[in-house]
Amino acid sequence: MKIGFIGMGNMAQALASGFTKYAKVKVHSLKAFAPNQIKLKENADKIGFTPVATLTELVEGSDIIILACKPYQMDTVLDEIRDLLKGKAVISVVLGWNLKKWQSEQINGARFQFVMPNISVAAGEGVLLFEEENSLFAGERTDMMRLFESVGLVTELPAKLMGIGGTISGCGPAFVNLFIEAYADAAVKYGISREIAYKLVSATVMGSARLQLMSGEHPAVLKDKVCSPGGSTIKGVTTLEREGFRRACQLSVDEIMKN
Repeated sequence: MKIGFIGMGNMAQALASGFTKYAKVKVHSLKAFAPNQIKLKENADKIGFTPVATLTELVEGSDIIILACKPYQMDTVLDEIRDLLKGKAVISVVLGWNLKKWQSEQINGARFQFVMPNISVAAGEGVLLFEEENSLFAGERTDMMRLFESVGLVTELPAKLMGIGGTISGCGPAFVNLFIEAYADAAVKYGISREIAYKLVSATVMGSARLQLMSGEHPAVLKDKVCSPGGSTIKGVTTLEREGFRRACQLSVDEIMKN
């Protein structure tokens, strides 16, 4: 299975890095094209893939094409490669380029799947949303999901829910890191070094998330297990509630979903 990335921005770098580390994809089986060839070669050396000089070389040498360029670049890219895509499996991680959009391009002979990953795939702990509607072969789709499962949690959603799903998982890392930064600042305020503060808070977030995923328990149940009557934790929880923490989380999503 030969994989070719079109575009090598932050998300493509995260995916490529995850594939090489966790799926053990070899350098000769992972190729990429990007207009900035100097930066492409730098990333190739850092991550471990084969840089190519043209889109034609990329498509002809790959079984699976991962579209990872900017949305505004898609028309130019497709103008150059549409006649080369027959028989190829195409995975789009480009915002807005789902199956409905792809079908409107009337590219015959190419099979298609829209995926929304998040940046945490670079650490093998990402979230990857597979649009239920697709045109891949059944076995081929299973192989694709297995590949992406190497870098995180794979979940299928219907097209109508990809927007909210992508908001939660795609924007979520920024919100979580804001939370980490805020709590680390509090730790620094009371004397812990910033380096240790980040480790403590990040490990706490990661452990809490893993416990919820493993146990399947409602987050409120896990919260209550830490809150002793009259104790420190419940005082902190009620302060967060009073100051609008829960409401702020919900409003942040509402604001994004307006667009």
